[in-house]
Amino acid sequence: MTNILVPIESHSSVDSVLQTALLIARRFDGYVEGMPLGPDLPDLVAFDMPVSWTITDQNTWKELADEAHRKFEAFMAAQGVPARAAGQRGLSYGWTGERSFGDSQIGSYGRIFDCTVLGRPGADRGDPRMATAEAALFESGRPIVLAPPTAPTALGDTVIIAWNQSMETARATAMAMPILRKASKVFVMTIDEFRSEGPSGEHLAELLQHSGIAAEFVLRKANGRNSGEAILRGVEALGGDLLVKGAYTQSRLRQMFFGGATSHIMGAATMPVFMTS
Repeated sequence: MTNILVPIESHSSVDSVLQTALLIARRFDGYVEGMPLGPDLPDLVAFDMPVSWTITDQNTWKELADEAHRKFEAFMAAQGVPARAAGQRGLSYGWTGERSFGDSQIGSYGRIFDCTVLGRPGADRGDPRMATAEAALFESGRPIVLAPPTAPTALGDTVIIAWNQSMETARATAMAMPILRKASKVFVMTIDEFRSEGPSGEHLAELLQHSGIAAEFVLRKANGRNSGEAILRGVEALGGDLLVKGAYTQSRLRQMFFGGATSHIMGAATMPVFMTS
């Protein structure tokens, strides 16, 4: 996790996003690259937009990008992180883009980074957008880390893998191996009522132990909660500071109508969440 992408805009969780990215960077002596983020303009609106409105909008986007740049650099300077020089390795930061990138561009740009750090999506005005998270999740081919609304103080010391035997969670676990190897404790947690077909959590924990990872299997009961609630309650009970989970192990359409663990966690997690699709 030595190259970390951080899209920046003025949403309610921006301070937590910056702190989460820095925690990862410090853990891996890594490079954090900031970029200005803004919502995509619908094609139809852009097509019908008067020329004067377009110019004003472009100027506004430039101003928002400049504001994001100032916020990012001020944070890094306050934390004593140096700007990256040519050929430099180790803890550092950089910036890309003079105008805001739209949500749809985040995924493609994130393909060359080890992870993209974003704010946990919310329903209130001013919260991070679900469109941003889903673009990074489905278009980058790389993991995302969702920062909670309140900035975390630790990340990666006690890691919880929400193991449900799915392909998506297997992929998330594989991509999280650099974090797992540095963790003081890793819990492979299975919710008894929400298992699927596949290798057991006991077996996964055993293989992680063979890789030198301090892993332990934990089986928990849902006790009437839905899968997302049960997972988050389990993470809190185990003192986890990072949750590793595959995203949308049920289809997105099904989760839109019936709910699901990913949808609940994306709306309610109070700790950073490492996700892949």
